[in-house]
Amino acid sequence: MKTPVLLCVLLFSQSWTFEFIFDGEWESETVRRNVLTSGEEEDFEAIQGNDITVKSYKVESRITLRFAHTTVKSSVLNSGPSAQSIGFNVQIPKRAFINNFTMNVNGNTFVGSVKEKTVARNLYALARARGKAAGIVRTNSQSMETFRTEVHVPPGSKVEFELHYQEMMQRKLGVYQHTLHLQPGRLVPLLQVDVYIFEPKGIKFVTASNTLGEQFADLTKITHTKDKAHIVFRPTLQQQRKCENCTESAVDGVFTVNYDVDRESNAGELQVSDGHFVQFFAPSDLSPLSKNIVFVIDVSGSMWGLKMKQTVEAMKAILDDLSMDDYFSIIDFNHNARCWSEDLVQASSIQVDEAKKYVQSIRPNGGTNINEALLKAVQILVRASNQGLIDPRSVSMIILVSDGDPTVGEIKLSTIQKNVKRVMREEFSLFSLGIGFDVDFDFLERIAMDNRGIAQRIYANHDAAEQLKAFYSQVSSPLLRTITINLPENAVNNVTQNRFDKFFSGSELIVAGKLQPSDLTTLQSFTTAAAANMDLNIQTEADIRELDSVLGTHQHSFSGFARQMWAYITVNQLLAERSLAPTASKKRRITQRIVALALEHQFVTPFTAMLVEGHDQGRAERLIADSPRDSKHGCCSATAPLSRPPPVQPLVYSNPPWLLPTVAPNPKEVAGVHEMDSDPHFIIHLPKSNMDICFNIDSRPGHILNLISDPGTVTINGQLVGSKKMKNNKIQTYFGTISIYSKTDSVQVIVGTDRINLMEGRNNHSFSWGATVELALNRVTIVKEQHVTVMIDGKISVMVVLHRVWKKHPVQVDFLGIYMSSDNKYSTQVHGLIGQFAKEPKVKVYGVHEGADPKKKKATMEVKGNKLAVTRGWQKDFRRDKKRGSDVYCWFIHNSGKGFIDGSYTSYILPQLDSFLTAI
Repeated sequence: MKTPVLLCVLLFSQSWTFEFIFDGEWESETVRRNVLTSGEEEDFEAIQGNDITVKSYKVESRITLRFAHTTVKSSVLNSGPSAQSIGFNVQIPKRAFINNFTMNVNGNTFVGSVKEKTVARNLYALARARGKAAGIVRTNSQSMETFRTEVHVPPGSKVEFELHYQEMMQRKLGVYQHTLHLQPGRLVPLLQVDVYIFEPKGIKFVTASNTLGEQFADLTKITHTKDKAHIVFRPTLQQQRKCENCTESAVDGVFTVNYDVDRESNAGELQVSDGHFVQFFAPSDLSPLSKNIVFVIDVSGSMWGLKMKQTVEAMKAILDDLSMDDYFSIIDFNHNARCWSEDLVQASSIQVDEAKKYVQSIRPNGGTNINEALLKAVQILVRASNQGLIDPRSVSMIILVSDGDPTVGEIKLSTIQKNVKRVMREEFSLFSLGIGFDVDFDFLERIAMDNRGIAQRIYANHDAAEQLKAFYSQVSSPLLRTITINLPENAVNNVTQNRFDKFFSGSELIVAGKLQPSDLTTLQSFTTAAAANMDLNIQTEADIRELDSVLGTHQHSFSGFARQMWAYITVNQLLAERSLAPTASKKRRITQRIVALALEHQFVTPFTAMLVEGHDQGRAERLIADSPRDSKHGCCSATAPLSRPPPVQPLVYSNPPWLLPTVAPNPKEVAGVHEMDSDPHFIIHLPKSNMDICFNIDSRPGHILNLISDPGTVTINGQLVGSKKMKNNKIQTYFGTISIYSKTDSVQVIVGTDRINLMEGRNNHSFSWGATVELALNRVTIVKEQHVTVMIDGKISVMVVLHRVWKKHPVQVDFLGIYMSSDNKYSTQVHGLIGQFAKEPKVKVYGVHEGADPKKKKATMEVKGNKLAVTRGWQKDFRRDKKRGSDVYCWFIHNSGKGFIDGSYTSYILPQLDSFLTAI
């Protein structure tokens, strides 16, 4: 067993002399197989040494739009009588990149810079007579790795360490989690953790927890505003003690910050900063897609005992989580592969119970035939697809659980990978779970990434079952398929992966890129995806300069986040692409790109190293921080492979033919539209009479008025809101909510002054008025640009306009206007305040004469057997000009349309937004 790789520096009192001690040779491209096991894990202390005084230990993280820059600082004094070694150790997340390290020893400063690994080694070799490399030591910690440094200093020496690393927050199950390991190993006069979060769209919640013990439970302070949070943990010297008179520190554990952000809508969040853009996409309130799953479980002899017990426990819980819409089967394999069912079966309670009994009866023995098991799993999915048993909107996946390398059948890993790739279809995915450290995780990762999945290591300990269930929870609720996030190709370049096979509930898709030089002031993105019962077509935009001006005012934000996040995503995707590269020449080309980016952005990667240099009396002293490979892990983290972005084409939306263009208004063009706005005013166009009729409805706030009621098919209703106070001794009323409900499709669109909601069963797609969206659900299409347009089966078109007023206006409130085409096709039974005029009544106007106001002539109207006194006037049409509107001249009917509408307006008041009108 090799001891951890250390960096040792010997400093003597009268002169600087450095000795670098190696534990072994530099690691080559060949992956070594020896690893730490759980029983061999050593104790960890951040600061190591005898007779030393740790003056301070500070950790600061600045998280800006999901990108974290963490700094760990410590000041240490050799208070002993003789020279000794002082160690500085930091546990960092496996997905993080170290990007700076400095060390000051008695005023001599060593400054880090990232270089290509060979260059760094050669420079380092010039300064050493013999030595050992220092850097990252991968341990068997589930999500962390260890940076270790050691310096040998004379008595009285003061040493200051400072390490920087960066990582992108990953959203899992609706939470971003930032983890810090606090293990100073001794009492520290100044021990402090500061985490600053800045999310300009707003922070939904933020919590902090730790595993340090109950005595620290109330010591964390959280300050939280709409878009900023500051989390502070600063225990006093006395609070750090294990007991009142103890000299040992109780600070030994994990400090965790969890948070999520506010999302105005499912359109996503587009941000631009420092010449780069980042698009975040994490929709919610969508019905899960049904799943077709084949579980492939290793039951070879090496799974005997705790591994099998934990796997069975997890599988029983996972099977219970399947819904009636899901289909599944199980394959267990050792030297042979056996199918619980040769075909997919519905996850009914009976089938689930039978599957659980089968899993419970498994007894591990024999070898490991991964190739046969995976090929059989693919065959089950292919057969179901060929027979038309798979819903085209469902998600098909294989979940492999194994603890070892193949020993039976085809054992060459590259051949197994090719065999699976050859038979897998584009619509299938493979997820790999490797239990313990005997499995070649690098292989599991490659085969998963090669087939649109991911891999995860499961640590073989007491909570392995929880790890398995936690992984399944992340992939158990797919919401979208075939997601594409595009931006105008003349505005951006170097775009990261922008096509995704699936989106799972609680996760997040992120696309980043560079801006091209232009005069643009805004940037738009276009997102398309397929949900359970609808297709999403969404547009969002961002001001190019706005975020930079905001970041400049925030002291604790990370202003370079967008540039570094783009590089971070790109490097990880290149590492994943390299692991799948079929030839050595392609691997070299990808490596060159990785190195170039790592040097530019100062990332320590598997192909770069940090050279730490100091100068004393004109002499250069060098240390090196390297990133060796992880045994049985390969060089890369589980990141989807980078694919060449397709040509970016903005989506083109076509307006319905009756939606008039924004040109100078012509009163004659109003024909074909029924409209109502504030008060509310109604305008009914009668094409046969070539006449417009107007009337108001004088009702109360909260009342729901029926506009269209076509029995059993469609109902359109509007709910009234009132003004802030009376004007002329009267509360004015406006439409504050419009509901369009298609009973045939079980789809309801509710348009409010704040948000628009599209609902179908468990689906609830919500977005703000600021979003640009096109959604299709069954026969219902909703387009949100400046206005909201709802179309049902190509026969009914409705447009809703939002009127904003000054928030501090003493009387008025925001309200809605609604326009419906006279070409809409209803049944002969349609009714409602508007619907009744689908069948145009005969109207005669005569006796036109001057009124008190010369602009408002008087007349008599005969309609529906009634003689009504009417006044010539005009109302506003706001389709072309939302602020000023255009005038529509009409004959105005008094008394809430009495005599023109059937019955009294009170007959059109309904109890709910989705209610249909009863007989008048």
